[in-house]
Amino acid sequence: MNHRLFMAAVTMFWLIGCSHLGPQTVPRDRFDYNTAIADSWKDQTLLNIVKLRYADMPLFVEVASVVSGYTLEGSVNVGGTVSSSTAVQGDFLSMGTTGKYTDRPTITYAPITGAKFNESFMTPIPPKAILFLLQSGWPVDMVFPIVVDSINGLRSRISAGVSKRLGDPGFYRLIKLLRKTQNSGTMSMRVIKENNEKETTVLFFHRKNLNPEIADALREINELLGLDINRQETKVTYGLLPRNNQEIAMITRSTLQIMINLATQIDVPPEHVTDGRTVPTFAASEGADEKIGRLIQVNTGPDKPENSFTTVKYDGHWFWIDKRDFRSKRTFAFLMIIFSLMETGGKEGLPLVTIPAG
Repeated sequence: MNHRLFMAAVTMFWLIGCSHLGPQTVPRDRFDYNTAIADSWKDQTLLNIVKLRYADMPLFVEVASVVSGYTLEGSVNVGGTVSSSTAVQGDFLSMGTTGKYTDRPTITYAPITGAKFNESFMTPIPPKAILFLLQSGWPVDMVFPIVVDSINGLRSRISAGVSKRLGDPGFYRLIKLLRKTQNSGTMSMRVIKENNEKETTVLFFHRKNLNPEIADALREINELLGLDINRQETKVTYGLLPRNNQEIAMITRSTLQIMINLATQIDVPPEHVTDGRTVPTFAASEGADEKIGRLIQVNTGPDKPENSFTTVKYDGHWFWIDKRDFRSKRTFAFLMIIFSLMETGGKEGLPLVTIPAG
């Protein structure tokens, strides 16, 4: 009897200790859902890049909401009778415990289609957003080959479509010079408002106390872009060619164009090209310009890899980015940031995690 009484007491105290379930679930749910949503977003992005490589229809499905409800119920009952010493039945004691724990997560998915798809994936990235990325520390030799199609008539590489090209040598020379000035802290940008309250993005180069190497780089930058060498500030606009020597005109790519360009750099199985499932990888020389233009390495094979950053299976083959390939991981992370920059759904489109617990 003493043993049963002890077990009942232990169970009762356990239920009392678990009565405040909410605070204990916050660290677990916050990070578990964060990891799950982030990993699925990476896998979905890679899958859509691979699908574009095979001329398949990409589809993005966002996690609209996550609602997880916890229920914890418990009860302890004790009963018995005490009889006289002469009674036949003697003393009687009964004890019992019951408990129930329920976790019912409800996850809502919303496909990105229609006008939202057009705004998020088909609209070119504003030049102002590109300069903000440079200002925040993203290297120009990674940003420009991915996002910029042309600058003042100097064109970058395009790996797919009717406009397929290797890119102008002047474009890649400009990138190297801009990277040098970026490292020196010479290049900066700001947004100003004109008389009509319209915002204008301005790129400027600090020209005081420059060492000879940076001064030579600035002169060559101005020559490549056809800019007035005596002007410190230059207006940045969207377009193919500038209106004068005091303007930088950029043609930028949309998120979908970026994905297509990256998709064409995937090395696919030779048999997939032979039987017409996809086209050959766009071949280019292995010079310095090519290394700048090729910023992601997506591997493929018949077996699932063990050491991958993100992995998907498509058409019977595995495609993945190696966890040890920092260059490809950085490019992929940059692509995810571009997605966020072009997101126009507002706060109502963000994943909502609501967890009643107690």
